[in-house]
Amino acid sequence: MNFTGLPSEAVPALMTGVITAHPSVAGRADAYLPSPCIQNHAANLAFLRDGTLSCVWFGGTMEGMGDISIYMSRLAPGSERWSEPEKMSGDPEKSEQNPLIFNAPDGKTWLLYTSQTSGNQDGSVVKCRLSDDGGKSFGPVKILCDSPGTFVRQQIVVNGKGDWLLPVFRCVGLSGQRWSGDADTAAVLISRDGGASWQMRDIADSIGAVHMNILPLDGDDMIAFYRNRFAESILSSRSSDGGETWSAPEPTELPNNNSSIQATVLNDGAIAMVYNHSNASTSDARRQSLYDEIEGGETGEATVVADIGRKAVWGVPRAPLSLAISRDGGKSFPHRVDLDTGDGFCLSNNSKDSLNREFSYPSVIQGSDGALHIAYTYYRRAIKYVRLAPQSLP
Repeated sequence: MNFTGLPSEAVPALMTGVITAHPSVAGRADAYLPSPCIQNHAANLAFLRDGTLSCVWFGGTMEGMGDISIYMSRLAPGSERWSEPEKMSGDPEKSEQNPLIFNAPDGKTWLLYTSQTSGNQDGSVVKCRLSDDGGKSFGPVKILCDSPGTFVRQQIVVNGKGDWLLPVFRCVGLSGQRWSGDADTAAVLISRDGGASWQMRDIADSIGAVHMNILPLDGDDMIAFYRNRFAESILSSRSSDGGETWSAPEPTELPNNNSSIQATVLNDGAIAMVYNHSNASTSDARRQSLYDEIEGGETGEATVVADIGRKAVWGVPRAPLSLAISRDGGKSFPHRVDLDTGDGFCLSNNSKDSLNREFSYPSVIQGSDGALHIAYTYYRRAIKYVRLAPQSLP
């Protein structure tokens, strides 16, 4: 069943969680995860310790609103249906966003997410909940990082010394202005004591580089990819000391539209990247900011700087959603296939009136059998899941 091109108001009827073979792509199967919410966004996939595939995302009426909460659905081993979602957060005063799951070396499973008031990302903090039973249940909410403006999106990586690397981005306000992403930078939170404490390490020359996605390569070598606030190209940097220090982010050959990307290292050492193959040069569609449909908002409590002379670019269509493969350690991505196509309209976050038509915020992970699992935002109405058999990869 291929639902691409259906009006977004038809999507809720499809949100059964049932995985169905694609009608024209051999080795591909799709599903729309069940959700009680009008808006669903920012999925992240992770395998739990018993082999269950989990997906976490945020849902509610509209990003930035107080009813935005974290949800989690599970796909049990051998099942062809995603479970009904469990609500994992519920602060009625906060918009809780960008969740991720981490299986720690000590056996605990972590749920991390951000928490902010309205559209004030420069006031965000990072919260967490811990599980002692492999993700079946989670303990009380705790604050992981209270430095205002800290945001997460990508997975924690453990380096060869056992240090935990949590890539973050720092939402920085401009003097006298509401946050709009113009001066955001990248950083890594490092824990050397199993998550008990964290040290912030800023990435040099990283204005506009966000959603840092760290991938281990050989030995202490690592590569990171970034979303680009200025909607030019995906950025990358490298580390040769296990993530302690990083080169300044530089452009790659892949375009970026100021929307999230995610990559993973495959079982054979190749890198799979899911992203929107578009940037500011492909469209003149623009909006003022991410939260221009939400009234109010004040300058947050994070570091405030003077105007940097460049503006973050919002509104470039979030389509197509593409999968690219690199077999040279991330230097080039010559193998590409589109997973979903359409106009990608994202000049509005409005899901209630079915105005948004984006495919965005992908998550990608490979199973032990070689199948590639992908989840992403579909029209901001649903989280779409795609499973690709190994022979279907480009």
